[in-house]
Amino acid sequence: MLRRYPVPAISSSSYSCFSSSLNLLLRSPTRCRVPRRALCCCNQSTGPESPPPPVVIRANHAGLRLEEKVEVGLQKTRIDSWISSRIRGVSRARIQSSIKSGLVSVNGRTVNKASHVVKGGDMVYCMVSKLQPLRAEPEDIPLDIVYEDEHVLVVNKPAHMVVHPAPGNPNGTLVNAILHHCRLPTMACVKSNQASEADEYSDSDSEIEDLCTEQYTAEGIDLENCDALIRPGIVHRLDKGTSGLLVVAKDDHSHSHLAEQFKQHTIHRVYISLTSGIPNPSSGRIEVPIARDSNNRIRMAAVSGLNNSRHARYAASRYKVIEDFARGGAAMVQWRLETGRTHQIRAHAKYLGIPLLGDEVYGGTKSMALSLLRPRIPSSLHGHLTNILSKLERPCLHAFSLGFKHPHTGEFLRFSCPPPEDFSEVLDQLRSVSSHCSNN
Repeated sequence: MLRRYPVPAISSSSYSCFSSSLNLLLRSPTRCRVPRRALCCCNQSTGPESPPPPVVIRANHAGLRLEEKVEVGLQKTRIDSWISSRIRGVSRARIQSSIKSGLVSVNGRTVNKASHVVKGGDMVYCMVSKLQPLRAEPEDIPLDIVYEDEHVLVVNKPAHMVVHPAPGNPNGTLVNAILHHCRLPTMACVKSNQASEADEYSDSDSEIEDLCTEQYTAEGIDLENCDALIRPGIVHRLDKGTSGLLVVAKDDHSHSHLAEQFKQHTIHRVYISLTSGIPNPSSGRIEVPIARDSNNRIRMAAVSGLNNSRHARYAASRYKVIEDFARGGAAMVQWRLETGRTHQIRAHAKYLGIPLLGDEVYGGTKSMALSLLRPRIPSSLHGHLTNILSKLERPCLHAFSLGFKHPHTGEFLRFSCPPPEDFSEVLDQLRSVSSHCSNN
Protein backbone atom coordinates (compact mmCIF):
# COMPACT_ATOMS: atom_id res chain seq x y z
CA MET A 1 0.00 0.00 0.00
CA LEU A 2 1.35 3.40 -0.91
CA ARG A 3 -0.86 6.47 -0.78
CA ARG A 4 -4.53 6.93 -0.01
CA TYR A 5 -6.37 10.20 -0.64
CA PRO A 6 -9.57 10.48 1.44
CA VAL A 7 -12.26 12.61 -0.16
CA PRO A 8 -15.60 14.03 0.98
CA ALA A 9 -18.69 11.96 0.45
CA ILE A 10 -19.88 11.90 -3.14
CA SER A 11 -23.54 11.54 -3.99
CA SER A 12 -24.39 8.38 -5.87
CA SER A 13 -24.85 8.50 -9.63
CA SER A 14 -25.32 5.91 -12.30
CA TYR A 15 -22.62 4.26 -14.31
CA SER A 16 -22.72 1.47 -16.86
CA CYS A 17 -20.74 -1.72 -16.87
CA PHE A 18 -17.59 -1.91 -18.91
CA SER A 19 -16.52 -5.37 -19.97
CA SER A 20 -12.84 -5.92 -19.16
CA SER A 21 -10.32 -5.14 -21.84
CA LEU A 22 -7.72 -7.32 -20.12
CA ASN A 23 -8.89 -10.55 -18.52
CA LEU A 24 -5.75 -12.65 -18.26
CA LEU A 25 -5.16 -16.36 -17.70
CA LEU A 26 -8.75 -17.58 -17.60
CA ARG A 27 -9.02 -21.31 -16.91
CA SER A 28 -11.83 -21.82 -19.44
CA PRO A 29 -12.11 -18.71 -21.60
CA THR A 30 -15.24 -18.26 -23.66
CA ARG A 31 -15.32 -16.57 -27.01
CA CYS A 32 -16.78 -13.12 -27.31
CA ARG A 33 -20.13 -13.28 -29.05
CA VAL A 34 -20.57 -10.35 -31.40
CA PRO A 35 -23.29 -9.95 -34.02
CA ARG A 36 -21.72 -10.23 -37.47
CA ARG A 37 -22.88 -8.89 -40.77
CA ALA A 38 -21.47 -10.09 -44.07
CA LEU A 39 -19.50 -7.55 -46.03
CA CYS A 40 -20.52 -7.59 -49.67
CA CYS A 41 -21.42 -5.36 -52.58
CA CYS A 42 -24.68 -3.46 -52.31
CA ASN A 43 -27.45 -4.47 -54.70
CA GLN A 44 -29.92 -1.78 -53.70
CA SER A 45 -31.29 0.35 -56.48
CA THR A 46 -30.02 3.87 -56.02
CA GLY A 47 -29.74 6.95 -58.15
CA PRO A 48 -26.48 8.54 -59.24
CA GLU A 49 -26.65 11.02 -56.39
CA SER A 50 -27.77 8.48 -53.80
CA PRO A 51 -24.87 6.13 -53.01
CA PRO A 52 -25.74 2.90 -51.20
CA PRO A 53 -25.52 3.04 -47.42
CA PRO A 54 -22.11 2.23 -45.95
CA VAL A 55 -21.52 -1.36 -44.90
CA VAL A 56 -21.40 -1.74 -41.13
CA ILE A 57 -18.84 -4.10 -39.62
CA ARG A 58 -19.37 -5.39 -36.11
CA ALA A 59 -16.35 -7.66 -35.72
CA ASN A 60 -13.06 -8.65 -37.36
CA HIS A 61 -14.28 -9.70 -40.84
CA ALA A 62 -10.76 -10.18 -42.20
CA GLY A 63 -10.89 -11.40 -45.79
CA LEU A 64 -14.40 -10.15 -46.51
CA ARG A 65 -14.95 -7.93 -49.53
CA LEU A 66 -16.31 -4.64 -50.71
CA GLU A 67 -17.05 -4.33 -54.42
CA GLU A 68 -18.76 -1.11 -55.36
CA LYS A 69 -18.86 1.60 -58.01
CA VAL A 70 -17.93 5.13 -56.97
CA GLU A 71 -21.02 7.32 -57.21
CA VAL A 72 -21.24 9.58 -60.24
CA GLY A 73 -20.61 13.23 -59.45
CA LEU A 74 -18.22 12.58 -56.58
CA GLN A 75 -15.28 14.93 -56.49
CA LYS A 76 -11.85 13.34 -56.77
CA THR A 77 -11.11 11.59 -53.46
CA ARG A 78 -8.29 9.51 -52.01
CA ILE A 79 -9.09 5.83 -52.24
CA ASP A 80 -8.37 5.11 -48.56
CA SER A 81 -10.74 7.89 -47.55
CA TRP A 82 -13.48 6.70 -49.91
CA ILE A 83 -13.28 3.05 -48.79
CA SER A 84 -13.32 4.14 -45.13
CA SER A 85 -16.52 6.08 -45.81
CA ARG A 86 -18.10 2.98 -47.33
CA ILE A 87 -17.17 0.52 -44.56
CA ARG A 88 -18.08 1.84 -41.15
CA GLY A 89 -16.22 0.20 -38.30
CA VAL A 90 -12.95 -0.37 -40.19
CA SER A 91 -10.28 2.20 -39.46
CA ARG A 92 -8.51 4.12 -42.18
CA ALA A 93 -5.23 2.58 -41.00
CA ARG A 94 -6.68 -0.88 -41.62
CA ILE A 95 -7.74 0.16 -45.14
CA GLN A 96 -4.26 1.51 -45.81
CA SER A 97 -2.82 -1.82 -44.67
CA SER A 98 -5.13 -3.61 -47.11
CA ILE A 99 -3.90 -1.33 -49.91
CA LYS A 100 -0.24 -1.99 -49.07
CA SER A 101 -0.97 -5.74 -49.09
CA GLY A 102 -2.27 -5.53 -52.66
CA LEU A 103 -5.86 -6.26 -51.66
CA VAL A 104 -7.39 -3.21 -53.35
CA SER A 105 -7.99 -2.63 -57.06
CA VAL A 106 -9.66 0.03 -59.20
CA ASN A 107 -11.18 -0.95 -62.53
CA GLY A 108 -9.35 -4.26 -62.35
CA ARG A 109 -5.90 -2.81 -61.65
CA THR A 110 -4.22 -3.28 -58.28
CA VAL A 111 -3.64 -0.06 -56.35
CA ASN A 112 -0.65 0.13 -54.02
CA LYS A 113 -0.87 3.74 -52.85
CA ALA A 114 -3.39 5.03 -50.33
CA SER A 115 -3.18 8.42 -52.03
CA HIS A 116 -4.56 7.02 -55.30
CA VAL A 117 -7.46 9.22 -56.43
CA VAL A 118 -10.82 7.72 -57.42
CA LYS A 119 -13.55 9.44 -59.41
CA GLY A 120 -17.19 8.84 -60.20
CA GLY A 121 -17.78 5.62 -62.12
CA ASP A 122 -14.65 3.80 -60.92
CA MET A 123 -15.23 0.21 -59.81
CA VAL A 124 -13.44 -0.41 -56.51
CA TYR A 125 -12.66 -3.81 -55.04
CA CYS A 126 -11.29 -4.18 -51.50
CA MET A 127 -10.56 -7.19 -49.34
CA VAL A 128 -10.11 -6.31 -45.66
CA SER A 129 -6.71 -7.38 -44.35
CA LYS A 130 -6.19 -9.38 -41.19
CA LEU A 131 -5.59 -7.71 -37.86
CA GLN A 132 -2.12 -8.52 -36.62
CA PRO A 133 -1.81 -10.33 -33.25
CA LEU A 134 -0.70 -8.07 -30.42
CA ARG A 135 1.69 -8.89 -27.60
CA ALA A 136 1.79 -7.04 -24.32
CA GLU A 137 5.38 -6.91 -23.09
CA PRO A 138 6.17 -6.04 -19.47
CA GLU A 139 7.75 -2.58 -19.49
CA ASP A 140 9.44 -0.75 -16.66
CA ILE A 141 7.18 2.28 -16.82
CA PRO A 142 6.74 4.27 -13.58
CA LEU A 143 3.26 4.03 -12.09
CA ASP A 144 1.72 6.65 -9.81
CA ILE A 145 0.07 4.21 -7.42
CA VAL A 146 -2.57 5.76 -5.20
CA TYR A 147 -3.55 2.52 -3.45
CA GLU A 148 -2.54 -1.12 -3.69
CA ASP A 149 -3.23 -4.36 -1.88
CA GLU A 150 -3.20 -8.01 -2.98
CA HIS A 151 -6.57 -7.66 -4.76
CA VAL A 152 -6.84 -4.21 -6.33
CA LEU A 153 -4.66 -1.42 -7.63
CA VAL A 154 -5.68 2.24 -8.01
CA VAL A 155 -3.44 4.28 -10.29
CA ASN A 156 -3.29 7.90 -11.33
CA LYS A 157 -3.00 7.57 -15.11
CA PRO A 158 -0.99 10.33 -16.75
CA ALA A 159 -2.30 12.08 -19.83
CA HIS A 160 -1.07 10.72 -23.17
CA MET A 161 -0.90 7.12 -21.88
CA VAL A 162 -3.11 4.53 -23.60
CA VAL A 163 -4.69 1.99 -21.26
CA HIS A 164 -3.96 -1.20 -23.23
CA PRO A 165 -2.09 -2.27 -26.38
CA ALA A 166 -3.86 -1.77 -29.69
CA PRO A 167 -2.87 -1.31 -33.33
CA GLY A 168 -0.83 1.87 -33.41
CA ASN A 169 -0.13 1.69 -29.66
CA PRO A 170 1.61 -1.65 -28.98
CA ASN A 171 3.91 -0.33 -26.25
CA GLY A 172 4.04 2.19 -23.46
CA THR A 173 0.53 1.41 -22.23
CA LEU A 174 -0.82 1.05 -18.73
CA VAL A 175 -1.12 -2.72 -19.25
CA ASN A 176 2.57 -2.94 -20.17
CA ALA A 177 3.40 -1.11 -16.95
CA ILE A 178 1.08 -3.32 -14.86
CA LEU A 179 2.59 -6.52 -16.27
CA HIS A 180 6.02 -5.32 -15.12
CA HIS A 181 4.74 -4.09 -11.77
CA CYS A 182 2.96 -7.39 -11.06
CA ARG A 183 5.88 -9.43 -12.46
CA LEU A 184 3.81 -11.10 -15.13
CA PRO A 185 5.20 -12.50 -18.40
CA THR A 186 4.60 -11.35 -21.95
CA MET A 187 0.98 -11.78 -22.96
CA ALA A 188 -0.49 -12.50 -26.38
CA CYS A 189 -3.31 -10.00 -26.17
CA VAL A 190 -5.28 -10.68 -29.31
CA LYS A 191 -5.47 -13.77 -31.45
CA SER A 192 -5.53 -12.93 -35.12
CA ASN A 193 -8.90 -14.63 -35.58
CA GLN A 194 -10.48 -12.97 -32.56
CA ALA A 195 -9.35 -9.38 -32.78
CA SER A 196 -12.09 -6.81 -32.56
CA GLU A 197 -12.21 -3.84 -34.88
CA ALA A 198 -13.01 -1.72 -31.85
CA ASP A 199 -9.41 -2.05 -30.73
CA GLU A 200 -8.29 -0.02 -33.71
CA TYR A 201 -9.81 3.01 -31.99
CA SER A 202 -8.05 2.34 -28.71
CA ASP A 203 -5.74 5.33 -29.03
CA SER A 204 -8.88 7.09 -27.84
CA ASP A 205 -10.14 4.74 -25.19
CA SER A 206 -13.67 4.80 -23.86
CA GLU A 207 -14.50 6.20 -20.47
CA ILE A 208 -16.43 3.07 -19.51
CA GLU A 209 -17.42 1.34 -22.68
CA ASP A 210 -19.64 -1.75 -22.48
CA LEU A 211 -17.82 -3.49 -25.30
CA CYS A 212 -17.55 -7.25 -25.56
CA THR A 213 -14.92 -8.92 -23.40
CA GLU A 214 -11.70 -9.66 -25.24
CA GLN A 215 -9.97 -12.85 -24.20
CA TYR A 216 -6.28 -12.66 -23.46
CA THR A 217 -4.00 -15.64 -22.95
CA ALA A 218 -0.49 -16.02 -21.62
CA GLU A 219 2.11 -17.72 -23.74
CA GLY A 220 3.94 -20.65 -22.20
CA ILE A 221 1.85 -20.70 -19.03
CA ASP A 222 0.14 -23.77 -17.64
CA LEU A 223 -3.45 -22.63 -17.13
CA GLU A 224 -3.99 -25.43 -14.62
CA ASN A 225 -1.61 -23.61 -12.27
CA CYS A 226 -2.73 -20.09 -13.05
CA ASP A 227 -4.44 -19.59 -9.69
CA ALA A 228 -1.03 -18.94 -8.17
CA LEU A 229 -0.44 -16.01 -10.50
CA ILE A 230 -1.57 -12.42 -10.17
CA ARG A 231 -4.08 -11.60 -12.91
CA PRO A 232 -4.48 -7.87 -13.43
CA GLY A 233 -7.68 -6.81 -15.16
CA ILE A 234 -8.68 -3.48 -16.62
CA VAL A 235 -12.18 -2.83 -15.33
CA HIS A 236 -12.70 0.53 -17.04
CA ARG A 237 -10.74 2.82 -19.30
CA LEU A 238 -9.85 6.48 -19.67
CA ASP A 239 -9.22 8.35 -22.90
CA LYS A 240 -5.60 8.60 -23.94
CA GLY A 241 -5.60 12.33 -23.22
CA THR A 242 -7.50 12.03 -19.94
CA SER A 243 -5.55 11.94 -16.68
CA GLY A 244 -6.72 10.61 -13.35
CA LEU A 245 -7.89 7.68 -11.29
CA LEU A 246 -8.43 4.18 -12.61
CA VAL A 247 -8.96 0.93 -10.68
CA VAL A 248 -7.35 -2.36 -11.75
CA ALA A 249 -8.34 -5.83 -10.51
CA LYS A 250 -5.62 -8.35 -9.64
CA ASP A 251 -7.75 -11.49 -9.58
CA ASP A 252 -10.87 -12.87 -11.21
CA HIS A 253 -13.08 -12.39 -8.15
CA SER A 254 -12.07 -8.74 -7.83
CA HIS A 255 -12.58 -8.20 -11.53
CA SER A 256 -16.07 -9.68 -11.62
CA HIS A 257 -17.03 -7.89 -8.39
CA LEU A 258 -15.90 -4.49 -9.65
CA ALA A 259 -17.53 -5.09 -13.03
CA GLU A 260 -20.80 -5.83 -11.24
CA GLN A 261 -20.50 -2.55 -9.34
CA PHE A 262 -20.23 -0.70 -12.63
CA LYS A 263 -23.25 -2.62 -13.87
CA GLN A 264 -25.25 -1.74 -10.75
CA HIS A 265 -24.17 1.93 -10.95
CA THR A 266 -22.58 1.95 -7.49
CA ILE A 267 -19.12 3.14 -8.56
CA HIS A 268 -18.65 6.83 -7.67
CA ARG A 269 -16.63 8.82 -10.21
CA VAL A 270 -16.23 12.55 -10.67
CA TYR A 271 -14.39 14.34 -13.48
CA ILE A 272 -13.29 17.94 -13.66
CA SER A 273 -12.68 19.85 -16.87
CA LEU A 274 -11.79 23.29 -18.18
CA THR A 275 -14.14 24.47 -20.91
CA SER A 276 -14.32 27.18 -23.54
CA GLY A 277 -17.25 29.26 -22.38
CA ILE A 278 -19.74 28.51 -19.64
CA PRO A 279 -22.87 26.34 -19.93
CA ASN A 280 -26.32 27.83 -19.62
CA PRO A 281 -27.79 26.81 -17.23
CA SER A 282 -24.73 26.46 -15.03
CA SER A 283 -25.78 22.99 -13.89
CA GLY A 284 -28.02 20.32 -15.28
CA ARG A 285 -28.44 16.93 -16.87
CA ILE A 286 -27.89 16.19 -20.54
CA GLU A 287 -29.54 13.11 -22.02
CA VAL A 288 -28.50 12.90 -25.67
CA PRO A 289 -27.48 9.70 -27.50
CA ILE A 290 -23.96 9.36 -28.86
CA ALA A 291 -22.84 7.80 -32.15
CA ARG A 292 -19.68 7.79 -34.21
CA ASP A 293 -19.43 10.98 -36.26
CA SER A 294 -20.02 10.16 -39.92
CA ASN A 295 -17.72 13.02 -40.94
CA ASN A 296 -14.79 12.12 -38.68
CA ARG A 297 -14.04 8.50 -37.79
CA ILE A 298 -12.07 9.30 -34.64
CA ARG A 299 -14.83 11.48 -33.20
CA MET A 300 -18.15 10.74 -31.55
CA ALA A 301 -21.17 13.02 -31.85
CA ALA A 302 -24.17 13.75 -29.66
CA VAL A 303 -27.20 13.19 -31.87
CA SER A 304 -30.80 14.03 -31.02
CA GLY A 305 -34.21 14.07 -32.63
CA LEU A 306 -34.27 13.31 -36.35
CA ASN A 307 -30.49 13.02 -36.41
CA ASN A 308 -30.59 10.05 -34.03
CA SER A 309 -29.60 6.91 -35.95
CA ARG A 310 -29.91 3.27 -35.01
CA HIS A 311 -26.17 3.29 -34.29
CA ALA A 312 -26.57 5.92 -31.56
CA ARG A 313 -26.34 4.78 -27.95
CA TYR A 314 -28.16 6.22 -24.96
CA ALA A 315 -25.95 8.57 -22.94
CA ALA A 316 -26.60 10.78 -19.92
CA SER A 317 -24.31 13.13 -18.01
CA ARG A 318 -24.70 15.54 -15.11
CA TYR A 319 -22.62 18.70 -15.03
CA LYS A 320 -22.06 21.62 -12.68
CA VAL A 321 -19.96 24.77 -12.98
CA ILE A 322 -17.50 24.91 -10.10
CA GLU A 323 -15.79 28.15 -11.10
CA ASP A 324 -16.01 30.58 -14.02
CA PHE A 325 -13.23 32.73 -15.43
CA ALA A 326 -12.91 35.99 -17.34
CA ARG A 327 -16.61 36.89 -17.17
CA GLY A 328 -17.72 33.58 -18.66
CA GLY A 329 -14.92 33.11 -21.18
CA ALA A 330 -13.99 29.79 -19.59
CA ALA A 331 -15.11 27.57 -16.72
CA MET A 332 -14.17 24.65 -14.52
CA VAL A 333 -16.98 22.12 -14.85
CA GLN A 334 -17.60 18.99 -12.79
CA TRP A 335 -19.07 15.91 -14.50
CA ARG A 336 -20.80 12.79 -13.20
CA LEU A 337 -21.59 10.08 -15.72
CA GLU A 338 -24.76 8.03 -15.72
CA THR A 339 -23.51 6.06 -18.71
CA GLY A 340 -20.03 5.51 -20.06
CA ARG A 341 -19.93 5.94 -23.80
CA THR A 342 -16.82 6.59 -25.83
CA HIS A 343 -15.78 10.25 -25.43
CA GLN A 344 -19.05 10.93 -23.60
CA ILE A 345 -17.95 14.03 -21.70
CA ARG A 346 -16.18 15.48 -24.72
CA ALA A 347 -19.16 14.89 -27.02
CA HIS A 348 -21.69 16.23 -24.51
CA ALA A 349 -19.52 19.28 -23.80
CA LYS A 350 -19.40 20.05 -27.52
CA TYR A 351 -23.18 19.58 -27.73
CA LEU A 352 -23.62 22.12 -24.91
CA GLY A 353 -21.42 24.57 -26.79
CA ILE A 354 -18.59 24.39 -24.25
CA PRO A 355 -15.88 22.16 -25.76
CA LEU A 356 -13.01 21.28 -23.46
CA LEU A 357 -9.98 23.52 -23.60
CA GLY A 358 -7.32 21.84 -25.70
CA ASP A 359 -9.75 19.40 -27.30
CA GLU A 360 -8.95 20.07 -30.96
CA VAL A 361 -11.01 17.07 -32.10
CA TYR A 362 -14.23 18.37 -30.52
CA GLY A 363 -13.90 22.06 -31.30
CA GLY A 364 -11.97 23.21 -28.24
CA THR A 365 -9.35 24.85 -30.40
CA LYS A 366 -6.96 27.52 -29.24
CA SER A 367 -8.55 29.99 -31.66
CA MET A 368 -12.01 29.38 -30.18
CA ALA A 369 -10.72 29.84 -26.64
CA LEU A 370 -8.98 33.07 -27.61
CA SER A 371 -12.08 34.38 -29.38
CA LEU A 372 -14.06 33.97 -26.15
CA LEU A 373 -11.41 35.18 -23.71
CA ARG A 374 -9.75 38.11 -25.48
CA PRO A 375 -12.82 40.39 -25.55
CA ARG A 376 -13.24 39.81 -21.80
CA ILE A 377 -9.72 40.58 -20.59
CA PRO A 378 -7.37 43.59 -20.80
CA SER A 379 -5.39 43.76 -24.05
CA SER A 380 -2.18 43.74 -22.03
CA LEU A 381 -2.89 40.09 -21.15
CA HIS A 382 -3.60 38.85 -24.68
CA GLY A 383 -0.04 37.74 -25.36
CA HIS A 384 0.22 36.00 -22.01
CA LEU A 385 -3.06 34.18 -22.60
CA THR A 386 -1.96 33.05 -26.07
CA ASN A 387 1.24 31.65 -24.59
CA ILE A 388 -0.70 29.68 -21.96
CA LEU A 389 -3.08 28.11 -24.44
CA SER A 390 -0.31 27.27 -26.91
CA LYS A 391 1.14 24.86 -24.35
CA LEU A 392 -2.03 22.75 -24.20
CA GLU A 393 -1.46 19.37 -25.85
CA ARG A 394 -4.57 17.49 -24.71
CA PRO A 395 -8.17 18.03 -23.58
CA CYS A 396 -8.34 19.51 -20.07
CA LEU A 397 -10.17 16.55 -18.52
CA HIS A 398 -9.19 14.80 -15.29
CA ALA A 399 -10.75 11.85 -13.43
CA PHE A 400 -10.67 13.54 -10.05
CA SER A 401 -12.30 11.10 -7.64
CA LEU A 402 -13.17 7.42 -7.47
CA GLY A 403 -15.11 5.35 -4.95
CA PHE A 404 -15.96 1.65 -4.88
CA LYS A 405 -16.65 -1.23 -2.51
CA HIS A 406 -13.57 -3.37 -1.95
CA PRO A 407 -14.31 -6.73 -3.61
CA HIS A 408 -12.95 -8.75 -0.68
CA THR A 409 -13.40 -6.68 2.49
CA GLY A 410 -16.63 -4.91 1.57
CA GLU A 411 -15.19 -1.58 2.77
CA PHE A 412 -16.16 1.40 0.63
CA LEU A 413 -12.93 3.08 -0.47
CA ARG A 414 -12.74 6.67 -1.66
CA PHE A 415 -9.84 8.32 -3.43
CA SER A 416 -9.11 11.66 -5.02
CA CYS A 417 -6.18 12.98 -6.95
CA PRO A 418 -5.45 16.59 -7.92
CA PRO A 419 -5.04 17.38 -11.62
CA PRO A 420 -1.53 17.21 -13.10
CA GLU A 421 0.77 20.13 -13.74
CA ASP A 422 -0.41 20.99 -17.25
CA PHE A 423 -4.05 21.21 -16.11
CA SER A 424 -3.18 23.07 -12.90
CA GLU A 425 -1.01 25.61 -14.72
CA VAL A 426 -3.83 26.57 -17.08
CA LEU A 427 -6.25 26.72 -14.14
CA ASP A 428 -3.93 29.01 -12.15
CA GLN A 429 -3.44 31.31 -15.13
CA LEU A 430 -7.17 31.53 -15.79
CA ARG A 431 -7.68 32.51 -12.16
CA SER A 432 -4.96 35.13 -12.49
CA VAL A 433 -6.54 36.56 -15.65
CA SER A 434 -9.94 36.64 -13.93
CA SER A 435 -8.42 38.50 -11.01
CA HIS A 436 -7.15 41.21 -13.36
CA CYS A 437 -10.61 41.43 -14.92
CA SER A 438 -12.20 41.93 -11.50
CA ASN A 439 -9.77 44.72 -10.65
CA ASN A 440 -10.51 46.66 -13.84
